[in-house]
Amino acid sequence: MKIIHTIDQLRAALAAAPAAPVFVPTMGNLHEGHLALIRQARVLADQGGADRSPVVASIFVNRLQFGPNEDFDRYPRTLARDAQLLEGAGCDIVFAPDEAELYPEPQGYTLHPPEAMATLLEGEFRPGFFTGVCTVVAKLFNIVQPRAAVFGKKDYQQLMVIKGMVRQMALPIEIHGGETLRADDGLALSSRNGYLTADERAEAVQLSQALQQVRGALLAWRAGSASASGVAPSIAAIETMASEALRQRAWLPDYVSVRRQRDLLPPTAEQAAGAEPLVIVAAAKLGKTRLIDNLEV
Repeated sequence: MKIIHTIDQLRAALAAAPAAPVFVPTMGNLHEGHLALIRQARVLADQGGADRSPVVASIFVNRLQFGPNEDFDRYPRTLARDAQLLEGAGCDIVFAPDEAELYPEPQGYTLHPPEAMATLLEGEFRPGFFTGVCTVVAKLFNIVQPRAAVFGKKDYQQLMVIKGMVRQMALPIEIHGGETLRADDGLALSSRNGYLTADERAEAVQLSQALQQVRGALLAWRAGSASASGVAPSIAAIETMASEALRQRAWLPDYVSVRRQRDLLPPTAEQAAGAEPLVIVAAAKLGKTRLIDNLEV
């Protein structure tokens, strides 16, 4: 496996490859969830037979997607450890540029997602986040020129934003979603779990349990509703109840919300009572650590 730090060296290495790469962008500080994405990319890359694609993973902590009071400076940089893990998972090339390499001048050109997506859920609580994500991902796509890329479903809204960007910009890249990996107790794997104290880690499972409870309530409503009447207010009440239950345990929830999978907008009463694919999304702060999670219905 090669570790490459410059754009020119990466392009030279990829020019010699038999096929366009499969790409997994990360911010490093890797865990088993990231490695599952690499293994998924490896399967996609090997489908070409003799013309197998290289698997490229990037490691770059992107300043543009951090707010002024967020954890950019304390986000762990663990390149040596990450490289060992990536090699074991089947990665061929690690692209690990420093900030001066990726942003040699202030990034005046940025890519903004549609207002409707940029300002709901995560966009509401992290203004500018998705502009930073789209800008760095578009830049990495231009550098790596992948035929496919893999993103985790744990960052559900981010995956939706990237899919929309690729579709609307007519980029020749297949976007694949990787399922969320969880610890034995149900906590979604996340680099930010490392910020939790021992007591907070034991409590953190309550977020995924809240999602399960909302899912159970939704399925009960669907099974028992002879008509759509009254379903939407009941969903709002379920959301409020889940948020309040977390708040009673000293969490600070930003949202626990039932949304349509296809566009993350709230479902109509008829959709909620019917067969519309839904997703429950949640974000809440435990101590100093903000955690997100989701569960498809």
